[in-house]
Amino acid sequence: MTLLRNPKQRKLLFSAGLSWMFDAMDVGMISFVVAALAKDWNLGPEQIGILTSINSVGMAVGAAAAGILADRFGRKPILLWTLLIFSAASGLSAFATGFGILCVLRFIAGFGLGGELPVASTLVSESMPARERGRAVVLLESFWAVGWIASALIAFFVIPDYGWRVAFGIGAVPALYALYLRRAIDDSPKFAEIKKAPVSLKKRITTVWSPEYRRSTIMLWILWFTVVFSYYGMFLWLPTVMVLKGFSLVKSFEYMLIMTLAQLPGYFTAAYFIEKFGRKFVLVIYMLFTAVSAAWFGNATTEGMLMAAGICLSFFNLGAWGGMYAYTPELYPTTIRSTGAGLATSFGRIGGIIAPLLVGVLVGKSIAIGSIFMLFFVTIIIGALAVLFLGKETKGTELL
Repeated sequence: MTLLRNPKQRKLLFSAGLSWMFDAMDVGMISFVVAALAKDWNLGPEQIGILTSINSVGMAVGAAAAGILADRFGRKPILLWTLLIFSAASGLSAFATGFGILCVLRFIAGFGLGGELPVASTLVSESMPARERGRAVVLLESFWAVGWIASALIAFFVIPDYGWRVAFGIGAVPALYALYLRRAIDDSPKFAEIKKAPVSLKKRITTVWSPEYRRSTIMLWILWFTVVFSYYGMFLWLPTVMVLKGFSLVKSFEYMLIMTLAQLPGYFTAAYFIEKFGRKFVLVIYMLFTAVSAAWFGNATTEGMLMAAGICLSFFNLGAWGGMYAYTPELYPTTIRSTGAGLATSFGRIGGIIAPLLVGVLVGKSIAIGSIFMLFFVTIIIGALAVLFLGKETKGTELL
């Protein structure tokens, strides 16, 4: 699989990918830290749900704000600022003295995280040739798996011996990386074309919902909501679910590391298929298999079944994420691309707010794990049908 003969494009992909990796490391850290915090601070299921959801509240606000600002001031400066915001808040989380303070810091971290992701994918998408654009963005998204693996390793080797505060402190490292990124990358050539004639915010938002783009916007909002709802509902709760199923905290971290490793081949296969068969093929097929894997995981009764279902869940769910990030910027012209992508991402993050809270409530009411995961099965099917019937194929098309 050849990719990016241009050294400058390869450097952009790797540089943006590292910032993506740090994002994932921070989000992944939360899923591991809450399992430890639940014991340290005697948190109930509802409080765990609030802590994981508050991160998504920040991500929803950050995605919309950064998307809008990136169409006005450029992709690169907004990328740098969001990276600095989330790394500073993550580092400060290590010094939180109570549940309320930690929630405030996680909101701020979420703001930076949510803003960085759609801006980075837009920047990479606009900087790549049409024949490699989708594959490049999926490979950018594959750095998410590297970040989760890093967070799983930190959880396994750091949290049991040194505590969750040290784990959060490691989250401040990206602030140093932002200084390098400032010199390492350029803004997208597409944005340079429209920089001299900026479009007003009102015009950009009305264009996103104009008859020409309305169908794509509706499809993207459904897609983002269902994927984010299912992902954050399932993956932020996986270590805790493993404990509920009878595994020790350390043992659940081991299994999560193995399941996280399965994300990488999920991304790589999606990166191959997305330019061979198209965006819709990858999204629909990978989401359908994600739905089946969710139902299987929720109803697994043996250790082997739980592991196999978790590996399949990671493989297909993260492959679908890669396809979604590649697809989203391609549906809008440059003048509104970051705004459209940011708004869709922001709406999707509402699912990330609701799902962890809902799972917390359902677990608190002693609802069976199998029944909870069937809810995710149905949600993912709805997203796949939206892409199938409302989506248009963008494989090989030039960006406007």
